[in-house]
Amino acid sequence: MILDTNAISAILDGDTAIESILSVADRHHIPVIALGEYRFGLLSSRRRKALEGLLATLEVESFLLVADAATARSYAEVRQELKVSGKPIPENDVWIAALARQHKLALVSRDTHFDDVPGIRRRSW
Repeated sequence: MILDTNAISAILDGDTAIESILSVADRHHIPVIALGEYRFGLLSSRRRKALEGLLATLEVESFLLVADAATARSYAEVRQELKVSGKPIPENDVWIAALARQHKLALVSRDTHFDDVPGIRRRSW
């Protein structure tokens, strides 16, 4: 499974509701885009020190997904499909969706706009 930024937040905040979804896999996938979004949020967090330590552990226990040429092709297709359907989503989420579709993995997110991306299986908690 691929973790969206709000899934990373839920894990690090200790949200027990997400545990049942995550328990089906030993290791999860974190898109570098979601990691950047989360790190950006940390810069203004009062809990920055504690959360940085938890994030470091999550990073070690997960697979980091980076964008490559295949991701770029997937991104272009996803963005075009959303444009044609008249249902654009935030730019970073297009990249996350492209990675999910490229790797054929479910996406753990509370963002319902991922449901508008063909070929994405979203899991929420």
